[in-house]
Amino acid sequence: MTSIDYSGSRRRETGTPHLLPPLTPATAITLLLAGLVATGVWEIWARGLTPLLIGGPLEPAGLIKSSFGISSSFLAETIHIATGLIIYPLGYLFVAQPIARLLPVEFPWSLTGAGFGIGLWVFAMYVMAHLVAGFPAFLGFGDLAFASFFGHLLYGLAVAGIVALRRA
Repeated sequence: MTSIDYSGSRRRETGTPHLLPPLTPATAITLLLAGLVATGVWEIWARGLTPLLIGGPLEPAGLIKSSFGISSSFLAETIHIATGLIIYPLGYLFVAQPIARLLPVEFPWSLTGAGFGIGLWVFAMYVMAHLVAGFPAFLGFGDLAFASFFGHLLYGLAVAGIVALRRA
């Protein structure tokens, strides 16, 4: 809620959270830390643990190559890493959190992070894999889709956890 003080300028009343985070060096550091930690968690899950569970790693660079017609594995991996380090954390800070703040019920960071991770999974498995690359929706809900689900869930929780820790 905003009010107008005697000078005529608009100000936020105390106790009302800002919808968007301030554009400060601290926000940039939070963004980078969240991206680093969450991408690290994703990579450990995707390339370390997933092969033990389903017999092979998750390979988002392969989806990027299929979606955009890229032949370079290096370029596809670079796009994947840049997305995890910068683009998705920006999405959490400037889309997921503001949406959560607009809801009438206050959710804990873990629930917002889980919802964000699930949203990323829907984007990856339906929008990118199905609508853009032409694969079956959610890759037919096979082992790969479920491994991807847990990877994106962990990623969302990691981003939200770092943001919550930095705020505390």
